[in-house]
Amino acid sequence: MTIKAGDRMPSGTFKVMTKDGPQNLTTDQLFKGKSVVLFSVPGAFTPTCDAKHLPGYVEQAGQFKSKGVDTIACMAVNDVFVMNAWGKASNVTDRVLMLADGNGDYARALGLEMDATNYGMGKRGKRFALVVKDGVVDSVNVEAPGEFKVSAAEHVLGQV
Repeated sequence: MTIKAGDRMPSGTFKVMTKDGPQNLTTDQLFKGKSVVLFSVPGAFTPTCDAKHLPGYVEQAGQFKSKGVDTIACMAVNDVFVMNAWGKASNVTDRVLMLADGNGDYARALGLEMDATNYGMGKRGKRFALVVKDGVVDSVNVEAPGEFKVSAAEHVLGQV
């Protein structure tokens, strides 16, 4: 079942890179008592994700923060090392938290997985953006296949 507005975010764990190496980050640590924009891309360094999706959130981070968003988080079904390298290459600094959903467990828990095996990418997460307040979904923006509109930073900024 796909996550919808009003639902509580499912429990799960991501991998994040820290100065001490890869660490776990639970959904409680990410969402509890916070306003979070969680956006997902099909893959780090892929064309739309790298040229538009992540850069939009990096550029608009200040506006999200001024509207009360505590954390902007980018999730992909990639390992923590790839997410860390992509974050460095995109100069996200502390503006966007890079979350590795290495096996796609969280994308599946949200009901937002997709099969990209025809593109040689295996199972991935769909392109989407969620606005989450204290662990409860406020808005859900899932892109139609091949689209990039409703999960863009500019669109989601109007929902926080």
